[in-house]
Amino acid sequence: QVQLVESGGGLVQAGGSLRLSCAASGRTFGSYAMGWFRQAPGKEREFVAVINWSGGATRYADSVTGRFTISRDNTKNTVYLQMNSLKPEDTALYYCAAAQLFSSATRPTAVNYWGQGTQVTVSS
Repeated sequence: QVQLVESGGGLVQAGGSLRLSCAASGRTFGSYAMGWFRQAPGKEREFVAVINWSGGATRYADSVTGRFTISRDNTKNTVYLQMNSLKPEDTALYYCAAAQLFSSATRPTAVNYWGQGTQVTVSS
């Protein structure tokens, strides 16, 4: 069992930065691939970024490549999403997710555990 708690969301102007954190409980955190998803009002939940268990592999959605960076610290059971050059279209509820496979952490239907979400709002 893994419990995930996100933090770090907020209101920021376009061009600004935010860093999201996701703290995980459970001694098996280091064995899971971790992902970030987002969901805007009226839209489906979409993949943002994923990192493998060791931090040695990452993948990003085209819309955030070059602006967002995912990282993890297994000693702190925490995964991060550094978001730079934020745009109004990045406004969404951001969710942390854990999956047993790297590929599974890119698909909402294949995720094993979800956090409750943290709101990110980017004003123009």
